[in-house]
Amino acid sequence: LKAGNMVGPRVYSTGTILYGADGDFKAVINSLDDARSSLRRLKAVGAFSVKSYNQPRREQRQQIIEAARELQMEVVPEGGSNYFNNMTMILDGHTGIEHNPPVWPVYKDVKALWNATRVGYTPTLIVSYGTQFGENYWYDRTEVWKNDHLLSFTPPSVIDSRSRRRTTAEYGDYGHIDIAKSVKYIADGGTKINLGSHGQLQGLGAHWELWMLAQGGMTPMQALRCATMNGAAYLGMDKEIGSLETGKLADMVVLNENPLDDIRNSESIKYVMVNGRMYDTDSMNEIGNREKPRLRFWWQMTRGGDMINLPVNNTETHLFGVQEGD
Repeated sequence: LKAGNMVGPRVYSTGTILYGADGDFKAVINSLDDARSSLRRLKAVGAFSVKSYNQPRREQRQQIIEAARELQMEVVPEGGSNYFNNMTMILDGHTGIEHNPPVWPVYKDVKALWNATRVGYTPTLIVSYGTQFGENYWYDRTEVWKNDHLLSFTPPSVIDSRSRRRTTAEYGDYGHIDIAKSVKYIADGGTKINLGSHGQLQGLGAHWELWMLAQGGMTPMQALRCATMNGAAYLGMDKEIGSLETGKLADMVVLNENPLDDIRNSESIKYVMVNGRMYDTDSMNEIGNREKPRLRFWWQMTRGGDMINLPVNNTETHLFGVQEGD
């Protein structure tokens, strides 16, 4: 993407996680020097942040933080569905917490602690810890397999397998709504909330996360700020991205309807611009100064590599032909 060989969003990554559990890519952190070694290696290939992932002991996590401070890097830890670890992560000054603490409601002691720090919070309601995933609410309550815009860019077989035989539950059993209320409670004290959709469903998942923040009581403007300006500041990039201002990168979306009237209007995207290049979102054909139709995806091709002459928004689940027989 950065080299211009693919069309896509502006992507940032922490790189390989500093994994605390046993496995092929475990990061062994038993001293400050161990932490320095891991972080220097990542910084050498361009990382400005690291993902501290389930390091089991507090001093291990503290060693990563100390090494990051020396190297001027951010540390974004995996919440790990562990309330007590989450509280020490706040106390020790991580950049933020990724995923919600798995208990709710939270009370004024937790709120006061969190609000007294600059530790951010990315709740990822779409995979709510301590209850069923928030994404199940949207598979249950909406007909995802009929979303033409989503089907333009995702193989229908992928969408069908997730959405046609979906999990269902009573409204009151969706715990992500109560978690979202706790998120709003913490945000009201000044903690910056960021939107993260965990990669559950590319494209639509971020909208679900936005809508779930609103389910917890945020106004549309508050939820949109979590999705834009807060996230940019969290990454230390608010001078480049996050809002439409002179001197910032030309990344934006143009909507057909106003999300301030209804947060669900965030999905009504007409155009998207990345680095000053404009695309029609129904087709992802480039328009404006340099018009260029996009190539078709692999599931829109025949076995021989020829393009199937189908409208982009009218692909079928199975496109490869089979021989007729008994």
